Amino acid sequence: MFPILYSFRRCPYAMRARLAIRVAAIQVELREVVLKHKPAQLLSASPKGTVPVLVLPDGCVIDESRDIMDWALQQYDPQNWLAYSATELNALIDENDRHFKPNLDGYKYADRHPQPASFYRLQAEAFLQQLEARLKPQRYLLGDNISLADMAILPFIRQFAHVDLDWFNRAPYPNVQQWLHDFLEGEEFAAVMKKYPAWQPDQTPQLFPTL
Repeated sequence: MFPILYSFRRCPYAMRARLAIRVAAIQVELREVVLKHKPAQLLSASPKGTVPVLVLPDGCVIDESRDIMDWALQQYDPQNWLAYSATELNALIDENDRHFKPNLDGYKYADRHPQPASFYRLQAEAFLQQLEARLKPQRYLLGDNISLADMAILPFIRQFAHVDLDWFNRAPYPNVQQWLHDFLEGEEFAAVMKKYPAWQPDQTPQLFPTL
């Protein structure tokens, strides 16, 4: 029996959970969710109804993406994503989740917010400037080896970039642009972005990743 992962392909939270599960080589049953029609099984496991949600064979439920990443990497961390200081890793991811993400939402969905998109983009650029400074002397956020921080943050930078790709490509962040480009062209991203049909209770289980 495999753990069950409720996921949505384009959600950056679900994306980073899949990245960790894949690198840890842990097979799960992937259940692709249509967010407008959330299955009862998802809501039963986690009433808040967000993805990702991981249901372990013993019934334990992990419904925060960072906790899923930590769980997977505690099983197996072949690329040493956890090799850096936990304090530094968590500080960067906290900055992304607590400050950058709300501004990203304002930028992407400005019609739902009181300020114009340009306001939220400007606020978000403070984080991009921080990342640019980190990436100038090194390939990844914490050094020359990839870390949990890179893979936890990259899906959100991808989402930000695609709000206005022309603007992003012209923006003065060449190191962030290269870092994102390398990620988007990499094997890990291609693997976690494979399309799965929307899950139905009677379908044959879809296993992820294919080992």
